[in-house]
Amino acid sequence: MLTSTAFILLVIGFAFLFDFINGFHDAANSIATIIATKVLTPKQAVLWAAFFNFIAFMVFNLSVATMIGTGLINPSIINPELILSALIGAICWSLISWYFGLPSSSSHALVGGLAGAAITAAGFSSLKLTGFITVLIGILITPLCALLFSLLISKLLQRATQSIPERKSRRSFKWIQLTSSALLGLTHGGNDAQKTMGIIAGLLFSASWIGDTFYIPFWVIISCQGVISLGTICGGWRIVRTMGTQITPLNAMRGCAADASAAAMIFIATECGVPVSTTHTVTGAITGVGFANNKAKTQWPILRRIFLFWLLTVPASGIIAATTQGLLIYLQ
Repeated sequence: MLTSTAFILLVIGFAFLFDFINGFHDAANSIATIIATKVLTPKQAVLWAAFFNFIAFMVFNLSVATMIGTGLINPSIINPELILSALIGAICWSLISWYFGLPSSSSHALVGGLAGAAITAAGFSSLKLTGFITVLIGILITPLCALLFSLLISKLLQRATQSIPERKSRRSFKWIQLTSSALLGLTHGGNDAQKTMGIIAGLLFSASWIGDTFYIPFWVIISCQGVISLGTICGGWRIVRTMGTQITPLNAMRGCAADASAAAMIFIATECGVPVSTTHTVTGAITGVGFANNKAKTQWPILRRIFLFWLLTVPASGIIAATTQGLLIYLQ
């Protein structure tokens, strides 16, 4: 077992790399609509989202981090090489999906990586079935609820503004979308940064660096929020184009409906300690807006490609992690 201080610090470095890529990859979730509707410029949008990413730790509890650190696999089998294998699986898949410009879930890539590494290290019995069922529920329910909620909000807003001149309506919704986008950035930072917190805290706990009781050290909290914010500032522009322009046409009102719906779903999930996908949720919300506007304008080929990557995320990252874990076991 590789337990030297240098190796543990190396694994923490990989965790921060994953956190950065998560922000980089998922920047599209927070800024795609506000850029597509021209409410903010790209540079303004990433700074806006990054700020709210960073301050999320002041709003949310750390139940998602605890779920990742202790609720998915048996803590007794966690060690640095298992965490490293899981991170490599998640990082590789996130970069593959970014290269193709498709919004897959960094969060579920991490879950898949943890599962693949744990199965290789100790078999299926090492998995906590309740935790994985919770994640599966989040995978299925959150995007669907975001779709239905954004569809409802869009219909209500269309009725409420049908007698208002379009120019006046557009100007008003630009200000409202700043708020909805801020809420989305806040919930993204609240849910997604906690996954890296949980990984690092689980690693420190397994190495007996934080005592006999699992908790999230403050330096882990603040550093993970900072790193994911830095990744957001760098922005994954390939995915921004896909989500902001290729699913359905957006204006300020539709962008507001999509952002508000996604933020509401992620807020509820974070408070309940469920690690959900910001990517899945925002895509569902944008799709719901498209249904409310004009189903014919919704780009079904793009949605099919996105859905395919969703299906592949957990098994693909799991296979990469399992292979890495097997190599590390062989090399010991």
